[in-house]
Amino acid sequence: MKCINIELLESIMPMSRFTRAAALALTTCMMAAPALAAGDVDKGKKVFKKCKACHVADEEKNRVGPHLVGLFGRTAGSLDGYKYSKAMIGHGVVWDDDTLAEYLAAPRKVVKGTKMAFGGLKKDEDIVNIIAYLKSVTAK
Repeated sequence: MKCINIELLESIMPMSRFTRAAALALTTCMMAAPALAAGDVDKGKKVFKKCKACHVADEEKNRVGPHLVGLFGRTAGSLDGYKYSKAMIGHGVVWDDDTLAEYLAAPRKVVKGTKMAFGGLKKDEDIVNIIAYLKSVTAK
């Protein structure tokens, strides 16, 4: 996500304390927007079609990849009955909106050595929508 460089902006146009505070607040809101976006469950279900060959979201059934039931709040690489890569086991992240969004954008960059062959989702909208879908179907 692109951020406003306050110092660069101020060098171009001097700011009052109020303007500087407003710019900082705007930057904070812009950075938080994807994490706070609700997403569209139906659109997320369509995006999940890219994942269905390897993952099941609504039942505890492993395929090439682990099932996703109970995903949110689960530590990466910890599902019993699935053989994870050493990289995923060692990653140790707890899956939430932010960690999942980062991973879905670039799995092999985030977890170097992961077995996941998928290259990642390129559109922020797709990521937000698939997270909304996964939240709706993976809760235990």
